[in-house]
Amino acid sequence: MGELLSQLWSPEMQMALTGVVVLLVVLYVLSIVWVVRDAYMRGVTWWVWGIVALVPILGIIAYCMLRPPMMKIDRDEQNLEVELKKRQLMHYGECATCGYPVEADYVLCPNCHTQLKNMCARCKKALEPMWTVCPFCATPVSGGGRQQRSKASGGSRGARASQSTQRSASSSSARSGSASASRGGATTAMPRSSSRSTEERASRS
Repeated sequence: MGELLSQLWSPEMQMALTGVVVLLVVLYVLSIVWVVRDAYMRGVTWWVWGIVALVPILGIIAYCMLRPPMMKIDRDEQNLEVELKKRQLMHYGECATCGYPVEADYVLCPNCHTQLKNMCARCKKALEPMWTVCPFCATPVSGGGRQQRSKASGGSRGARASQSTQRSASSSSARSGSASASRGGATTAMPRSSSRSTEERASRS
């Protein structure tokens, strides 16, 4: 038995076994380094996962199952893309007439041709309907703010018209009352004059 073991434990077998052990140690160290580096790039606590990776085979398996799905750089790029999309969507709106999506610098709705904004005659920039001066070139806007003024004047005119109609109605009712009173007085005066005339005729006869 000893002779068989001595024959199997040859120098060639010793070298082969030493090479396998060294290879396993190198793979073990590389696995720990990979776990620490990958955890750092994914933005997690790399030293905790480095301690977990010290457990052979089970540590690296646990890290591969529980690690974040994306790298930190990829997450940052994704967040930047989301923010960029949000800012791009802020430049869009909807037409108040037809609901068609329009950009912030649209003057007319491309769907229903409703005028959304005014246009500066000098710099050709889109302006809000209530602006009276172009903020880009300081040019006075002709017709700027007329909509609000027209609404305000229309409201005051409506109030004045209602007040005038109420006044006319009250004056007409007063006039009709005075006319009816005068008519009633005239009708009561006529019988009295007729009775006086009959009495004078009777005294003369």
